[in-house]
Amino acid sequence: MFVDSVEVTLSSGKGGAGAVSFWTEKFVTKGGPDGGDGGRGGSIFFQVDNNTDTLSNFRGKRVIKAQNGSPGEGRKCYGKKGKDTLLIVPPGTQIIDAQSGEVLLDLIEEGQKVKFLEGGKGGLGNMHFKSPTNQRPTYAQPGMPGEAKEVRLEMKLIADVGLVGYPNVGKSTLISALSNARPQVANYEFTTLTPKLGVVELNEYSSFMMADIPGIIEGASDGRGLGLEFLRHIERTKTLLLMIDIASYREMKYQYETLKEELKRYSSELATRPYGVAITKIDALPKEEADEKIEAFMEWIGIEPNHELHGFDMNRETKSYMFKKDFGLKAPDNEPYFLLPISSVASFNTKALRFALGEFISQIKEQDSR
Repeated sequence: MFVDSVEVTLSSGKGGAGAVSFWTEKFVTKGGPDGGDGGRGGSIFFQVDNNTDTLSNFRGKRVIKAQNGSPGEGRKCYGKKGKDTLLIVPPGTQIIDAQSGEVLLDLIEEGQKVKFLEGGKGGLGNMHFKSPTNQRPTYAQPGMPGEAKEVRLEMKLIADVGLVGYPNVGKSTLISALSNARPQVANYEFTTLTPKLGVVELNEYSSFMMADIPGIIEGASDGRGLGLEFLRHIERTKTLLLMIDIASYREMKYQYETLKEELKRYSSELATRPYGVAITKIDALPKEEADEKIEAFMEWIGIEPNHELHGFDMNRETKSYMFKKDFGLKAPDNEPYFLLPISSVASFNTKALRFALGEFISQIKEQDSR
């Protein structure tokens, strides 16, 4: 089961109590103090594992505790340290204070391991309290309590491209056509109920990650549909691909405006992220009708078609559009960097889209590294 948000109380272990003990042996009835120290309580650690893609292992757990330290013993024997608790989380997991909402940890890198709560210190045994005036102390320290924190764990997918569109716009079909992901595909809305990740290979040495999230509808930023629950999964993407269904009963302009508005209402930063547009299901309409609708849509956005692109494998036999900007510059008025009609089912322009996204992402990464 896909779980991307859980609340849990974490508690490190209490330190073991120091021992009150006195040395005894044959002919020695009143030996000196030899009470050992208590063991330190176990700590809580988080570790990132790329082989984990859900928080489902936390489901049903209200409290997670590390082991308490063992008490000290006589003959100066120290108590055993409490066992640490290691919590495995997927990359992109944030540890958030459930009370204040403060992000305490942001776990991204594979293998990243962080101590979150320190175990309580063990108490000192009575051997530490011997003095000239008190040769047989009967006091030892109790162990220190562990730390406790009520937290919310939230997972945000880490991907290069986030697919954004209405339900049944063709996101799952596209990600299955371009990548190794195999999501459920059907001709009804909300087929995708959980986010999916797919690796899109450009060549033997280069690839990028694509994220498919459940469809967004009007009011998603206010909690309608499934959009609000999963919009956070595109917060970490480098770029977005807005998918517009040319065959939908919803007007293309309406789809475009709604998606842009919902992104803006959810996050002003997300609304200004570089993006491209894919017009889907181009094979569902006669060529003349499709061309007319696309050109009207492009004119409404205010961009011109470009048929002379180098480096992309365009279908020269059919009319294709590509609006390419200088990727190193911010698009004026937050326009799309490219627009491309596609059909995932008919494999029309999917190769062109693959390499358009690849170049787009490469340029953005290069810009970020400056």
